[in-house]
Amino acid sequence: MSSPNQNPSVERKLTAQISLYYDVIAPPSRPAPLLIALHGYGASKWHAMREAKIIAPEGFGLASLQGPHQHLREPKEKGGPLRFGFGWLTNYRPEESVAIHHRALIEMIEALVNEGLVDSEQIFLLGFSQSCALNYRFAFAHPNILRGVIGICGGLPGDWETSELYQPTDAAVFHLAGARDEYYGPARVEDYAAQLRTRANNVELRSYDAGHEISPAMREDIRAWIRDKSTV
Repeated sequence: MSSPNQNPSVERKLTAQISLYYDVIAPPSRPAPLLIALHGYGASKWHAMREAKIIAPEGFGLASLQGPHQHLREPKEKGGPLRFGFGWLTNYRPEESVAIHHRALIEMIEALVNEGLVDSEQIFLLGFSQSCALNYRFAFAHPNILRGVIGICGGLPGDWETSELYQPTDAAVFHLAGARDEYYGPARVEDYAAQLRTRANNVELRSYDAGHEISPAMREDIRAWIRDKSTV
C-alpha cells in the first residue's frame, strides 16, 4: 500500500510587514547634522544611543535603530530575569536581512529630513561589530546618502570584491580596530584601508590598544573626525 502524500514539498514565500524601532534625540537647532548609531549583536538601540550621546559633537541630532532579530540573553546575575538582545543578520537568507537594514535606514533618514530635523547633506552612520559590514554595504550601495561612515571592530562585506552593487562614493570612511580584538585582529584588518580605497577616496584606518569594544580613545577620535567632516 502506498504511503499518503508522496509528492515532494514545495517551498513558498509570503511577504509580511514587520515593525522596526528607533530612538531619536532632536537637535537644538534645525536642520542639523545627524549621527545614526547601530548596535552590535546582542545589544539594542539603547546601547547604540548611549554611545551616540558620548560621541556626537554638540549640535548634532541623534538616532539609533534596533536590529530586527530578537533573541534571549543570559541574565546578568544567576537567577535574574532573562534579557533580550537584537541582531541584524541570520544565516538563513541573509540577503533579506540586508534588504531590511537598507530599507529601514532609508525610511528613517527620509522621515527625519522631511520633518526638518536634519540636514540631508550631513548624515553620518556609525556601526559596531555586526552592523559594521552592513553599514559599508549601505554606504557603497547608496553612494549619495552619507557624508561619512564609521566602522568599529567589524568587517567588510563578504562580497566586497564580487558584488556589482557597490559603487564609488564621496563619503568619508573611518575604520577603527582593536589590536587585541579576538574577532577582527590586526592580521584580519591589515588590508581594509586598501580595499576601502578602491571605492572611496577619503579613508582612514586606526588601530587602538583595545579588544572588541569601543574604547575612550576611539570615542574621542570619532568625535574629532566627525567634527572635521561636518560644518557644525
